[in-house]
Amino acid sequence: MRQLGDPDIIRHNMPAFSQTKSGVKYLLWSIAYLLLIVGLANPQIGSRMEEVKRSSADLMILLDVSNSMLAKDLPPNRLENAKMALSQLLDRLHDDRIGIIVFAGQAYVQLPMTTDYSAAKIFLNTINPGMVPTQGTAIGAAINLGLKSMDFKNGMAKSMIIMTDGENHEDDAVNAASAAKSAGVSVNVIGLGSEQGAPIPIYSGGQQTGFHTDSVGKTVISKMNEEMCRQIAVAGGGISVRATNSTESINAILDQIGKMQRKEYGTKVFKDFEDRFQLFLIPAFLLLALEFLVYNRKNRHLSRIKLFEVKEV
Repeated sequence: MRQLGDPDIIRHNMPAFSQTKSGVKYLLWSIAYLLLIVGLANPQIGSRMEEVKRSSADLMILLDVSNSMLAKDLPPNRLENAKMALSQLLDRLHDDRIGIIVFAGQAYVQLPMTTDYSAAKIFLNTINPGMVPTQGTAIGAAINLGLKSMDFKNGMAKSMIIMTDGENHEDDAVNAASAAKSAGVSVNVIGLGSEQGAPIPIYSGGQQTGFHTDSVGKTVISKMNEEMCRQIAVAGGGISVRATNSTESINAILDQIGKMQRKEYGTKVFKDFEDRFQLFLIPAFLLLALEFLVYNRKNRHLSRIKLFEVKEV
């Protein structure tokens, strides 16, 4: 007002302007602005421990990494299809413990039982046929190793999921599955491959150099042994599905696993933080609405009563 001229003259020419209401409007707007800043920062409270009930089971994955799993009748190949199916399985598990055993001519524990699905995916990405020095397909040895790797004292339901093309040449997988069933472990099989089969590629330095041949130089055609997969699943009290579609096969296995009697247990977890931004944003919007309703004009009824006079110093 001083920049426009003499304050007394300007105030005389603006008799309806209220400096008090102008200050109130600025105060309301300032408080609302501060509340908006705090609200947009999304303050949270919570962070307390509480006990929750969970149900869990032990799942052991037996993954065939023999050379025949590199056959490309399931593009890009059988092994990559198996790994993609297992990745989907991990995405849909919650509280179950999971372990991974790889096998060819011999079986090895790749990942002990854990609930760390992120670690399981890391181990899964590193699996390749070169990690097992002895070639072949020893499904029975993998089942026996799976039984040794399970904790039968925890009382949890247990199941195995075998992912293989079913070309078992090393041992009696059916009797091993029957022994697992007797121990209370169901055995399910996901078969990979086709009835027509495909040649087994040979790689050198990451490049395909040819195909495996037999003793007379004829190209070896690897076919899925669906009958063997079925026999193993029947002996193990589980189901056998063909992985023509990874989603459908995983759904079938999950339905089967869902029928198991899981063990319930209590565990302490951190409760999630609760958002409290609304405690600041709601008052901020109310103050902005109130500021909008407050006019700079004096109240014509109160202006008739001279309560006090403001003098410029």
